[in-house]
Amino acid sequence: MSGFRPPVAVVGAGLAGLVAARMLHQRGIPVVVYEAGRHVAGLARSFRDRDGFTHDFGAHFITNRLAAALGIGRYCRDVRRYGEAVLLRGKAYSYPFGLLRTPRFLLGALAGRVGQRRRSPPASAAEWYRREYGTRLAEEVAIPLVESWSGAPATALAPSVVPPQVDRGTAHVLRLKLASRLTGRAVANGYSREKPESPHVWHVYPEGSLGFVCEKLAGDLAGLIRLESPVQAILVEDGRAKGVRVAGQDQEVSAVFSTAPVHVLAKLVQGTQALSPLARFRYRPMALINMRFTGRGLLPDVVTWTPERDLPFFRITEAPLSMPWLAPEGKTMLTVDIGCEVGDPVWSMADEALGALCLEGLETVVPGIRRRYLGCGVLRTPVAHPVFLREYEAERLMLEAGLPVSGLHSIGRNGEFAHILMEDVYWRTLRKVHQLAAAL
Repeated sequence: MSGFRPPVAVVGAGLAGLVAARMLHQRGIPVVVYEAGRHVAGLARSFRDRDGFTHDFGAHFITNRLAAALGIGRYCRDVRRYGEAVLLRGKAYSYPFGLLRTPRFLLGALAGRVGQRRRSPPASAAEWYRREYGTRLAEEVAIPLVESWSGAPATALAPSVVPPQVDRGTAHVLRLKLASRLTGRAVANGYSREKPESPHVWHVYPEGSLGFVCEKLAGDLAGLIRLESPVQAILVEDGRAKGVRVAGQDQEVSAVFSTAPVHVLAKLVQGTQALSPLARFRYRPMALINMRFTGRGLLPDVVTWTPERDLPFFRITEAPLSMPWLAPEGKTMLTVDIGCEVGDPVWSMADEALGALCLEGLETVVPGIRRRYLGCGVLRTPVAHPVFLREYEAERLMLEAGLPVSGLHSIGRNGEFAHILMEDVYWRTLRKVHQLAAAL
């Protein structure tokens, strides 16, 4: 047929995939979304139990700026508070200023910066942390946390593993924290690199969490989303994406946007070996234990980091401190993060046994917490965080510049193998869609 254009295939109906599909559809470009699961958003949904506790697969607050861009501002609640603390030897330090006010950490950090300009670039994350933070802060806090989070020695991690939020400067962080106190809103602080941060950008929580956001986006794509339709292969000819295989049938496409983790994408692509180096990229599996308690305000702040290696977890979040509607009045929920591997004892442990393991560690954080315990539920994901190993850092940098297959684009946090949060996922996805639209 004259003027026929094959559709753009979008692999995955999460936030990035649906944003890409909606933008393509609005521009009049044919698009089809293939989702392996039974509903959009996958695990990025809210779960509410019969006792009135609500938990997400991670805290799915977004910014008011992103809510406005998505047209869902009226469905969102302002988040009034957000802060982080580090627990060391039974004492809580606010992050980052409580740590910086501690003489042994401050002096070590100042000493670590002496002569820095004359040094060669750091070769590993361990070296970066020691230079920037000083030996004490690096050894007691930063290195134990990054190792628990990634499951790899800090000496084996590339310096790029350091989240981009840490280089914003003390004055910038302080300004936004003061703005948060003055406005009574959780001003976004370290949550966007694509757009400027300011006192006018704060956290909001969409009713129904990220699952609701995805459902709203899907509402604009009626008839274009194929659920329970996993893409079995992405077909490449002469260095260009030409088709996808779904349910054993090959479908012609004009381009592909993939949200699949890059090590999975490498196995999906047929017709070229250009993506084969991505197959060895690793993601860290994670178990999130959502523990219910009587009382509230059990932690020193919304997020508490626990770098001491004798604890089984590295982070505890008391989301109801920030979003009280997530738990019934007079009760709270702690989400305990444990890094693991698929099939290991943590991954395979029964939920209540895992809850008991966490309770043992939490007793050192909140004495007497056992008496408050009401039970738990566990969420597990084999793909939680990208692991920035030095052994494939050169290939990761190449991935940042784009895939070596024309018409194939990798989007979203898993697809970009990057430490990016939801607002930046949106802006970066839009940029790639604009580039494709201009080329079609």
